[in-house]
Amino acid sequence: MDETREAALWQALSFAQSVLPMAVYDANLRLLHANERMCRIAGRTEAEMRGRRSGFLLDDGAAEDGPDDGGADGAVAGPDGGRRARGNGPQTPAGALEAALRRVVRTGEAESLQTVRRVAGERHLRSWALSLSPLRNASGRVHALAVTGFENSAQRRARASLALLSEASMRIGTTLDVTRTAQELASTPLPGFADFIGVDLLDSVLRGDEPAPGPVPGDIPLRRVAHQSAEHPDAPEAAVAVGDIDRYPESSPPARCLATGHAVLTGPGDRAYTDWMARDPRRRALAAGFGIRSLVAAPLVARGNILGAALFTRHLHPEPFTEEDLALAEQLAARAAICIDNARLYTRERATAVTLQRSLLPRGLPPQSAVEVATRYRPADSQYGVGGDWFDVIPLAGSRVALVVGDVVGHGIHASATMGRLRTAVRTLADIDLPPDELLTHLDDVVVRLASENFGSAGPDGDPCAAADEDIGASCLYAVYDPVARACCAARAGHPPPVLATPDGAARLLDLPAGPPLGLGDLPFESAEFEIPEGSTLALYTDGLIESPEHGAGTGRGLGTEPGSGVEGLCAILGSPSPSLESTCDTVLDKLLSPSRTDDVALLLARTQVLDAEQVVTWELPAEPELVADARERITGQLAAWGLEELTFTTELVVSELFTNAILHGRGPVLLRLIRDRTLLCEVSDHSTSAPHMRRARVYDEGGRGLLLVAQLTGRWGTRQIPGGKAIWAELPLPAA
Repeated sequence: MDETREAALWQALSFAQSVLPMAVYDANLRLLHANERMCRIAGRTEAEMRGRRSGFLLDDGAAEDGPDDGGADGAVAGPDGGRRARGNGPQTPAGALEAALRRVVRTGEAESLQTVRRVAGERHLRSWALSLSPLRNASGRVHALAVTGFENSAQRRARASLALLSEASMRIGTTLDVTRTAQELASTPLPGFADFIGVDLLDSVLRGDEPAPGPVPGDIPLRRVAHQSAEHPDAPEAAVAVGDIDRYPESSPPARCLATGHAVLTGPGDRAYTDWMARDPRRRALAAGFGIRSLVAAPLVARGNILGAALFTRHLHPEPFTEEDLALAEQLAARAAICIDNARLYTRERATAVTLQRSLLPRGLPPQSAVEVATRYRPADSQYGVGGDWFDVIPLAGSRVALVVGDVVGHGIHASATMGRLRTAVRTLADIDLPPDELLTHLDDVVVRLASENFGSAGPDGDPCAAADEDIGASCLYAVYDPVARACCAARAGHPPPVLATPDGAARLLDLPAGPPLGLGDLPFESAEFEIPEGSTLALYTDGLIESPEHGAGTGRGLGTEPGSGVEGLCAILGSPSPSLESTCDTVLDKLLSPSRTDDVALLLARTQVLDAEQVVTWELPAEPELVADARERITGQLAAWGLEELTFTTELVVSELFTNAILHGRGPVLLRLIRDRTLLCEVSDHSTSAPHMRRARVYDEGGRGLLLVAQLTGRWGTRQIPGGKAIWAELPLPAA
């Protein structure tokens, strides 16, 4: 056999026996030859197709053609090999292929093409990569075309699956909200993978509680958190409304997937599916009405914990789910479950932090007559967690009151715990009755010590670096209002100054010296005192109220505010008439709080009150022992004028002890003051700075029992520093009316 005939035979055998579909067209695109594989997938014989612009490739039918660029031809590939239109949609069937064939005839250059077509006798689409090669005659002119097909449906499905998983990774878990994450899972695979998706979760997941580990056998109640339909915005396919609980029987697909920990593929041909539908007439009617042909129930499992189930159904897709789809659904559910569990863990931590912080904030404000108070606390958006903002109202001796607002740096349980420690420290220091600047100095020492302890300790998991990474810093504003002197003394540490709104409608920032934030150490704080008219409103707040993307905070310098700043808005609200402090608080939050705020907000409004002159009496007496009797007489007369004769004996005894102490251990003159408020306050002041302390007297000691006697006779007693000396005070409860 000569070489020419051998080559021709070899080409004929290669064409006829090739496992790849092959066809030869003439220059007018009429079929000349088709091998057995091409005839089998076309469902026609070569004789039936020869001489016609026909065959598997050029027949009209369900086909989408385009360049072989991996699916970048204006259509989105679905995991089953089908594609849904995007942009201007696919070209007309066989149009792109015919155009490519004509280009090969015209240019003589080979081309490749990607097409999706149905094989004869099958319902589903297959993906093909086509090679278009020119056949030249002896003169080099193109007189025919060879078309070879290679099925790449599996590769195309794999690419589509990876694309869907990649899209899911970007779209699911954009927030730390359980419900939002479930909604993202319900919408991401539509409509390329499923026609309807429902997401059901255990109630414990929504609360942030720890779910039961491992598979969950038996009937199980799940709450529908999200669902979405590819065709209807209101998802009429759903048998369960969002927010409702559905108890799935043990034989149902959702219960089966939770019991086994693996996705379940089912449909009308499955006996268990039919029995499940029979138990719920409404579900059965919906499935029949929409023509549900296939369902996948995939468990939502993360870190070994069962969270719920995702349900995928098809009624618009021409093909039911396959085993490959089952694996893909399981992967989608697994990725979404991690995001849902992250949101659950965050929900639990945030709820713990909120509970801790609210338990540390005052639940009820103590009774006092100095100010009328209204407060608000709003945690930050769930994305940022709970911060360390706090407020407090602390009654002090002499009918005074301390107003406190502070802010710990950071968010979460650590910030809340630190806030609790600082609030306790402020209360302890306030009991000593230190001036505001001295109190902040001591509080600064506390923060420095906490930071030092934190640096040397290990984190919750034993990592010594974990605790060190949690910096401790805070700001604080401490103000003391005296309703007798009608004055307020305040100091601040890295905190915004308070706003004062007077009864005439004027509102301004108080010119309070700025101190450094707490935790820097060895830096001074400075107090300032202001006269406060009766009926004025003091506003203490944290920076989350005035700082937002919508408005700046303003510099807070001087007595003015910057236009458009948060402080300007606060001043405008406080200067406007309002029926009550509570309504003013609501107005401030409504108008100033930003939906996108990243910090907590604490607000304390205090409307000042004064004590009438009839409620306060003061005597200045020389430090002479014989005047003790005179002091008792004055006390007796004043109590009679107030109608408090019942307290005469006890009050005389207390005043005698305090007055005698001032004579023996202090320097005159001695100031004696009585205040009738919620209690009867007896206060003795002298010009000595040494503070008395209670001690245990021995049997034969002649002194040392005075303060012990005062402590036993009064409700509480104490001492405080005043300009030029000290004051010892004691409170007696008023008799019941």
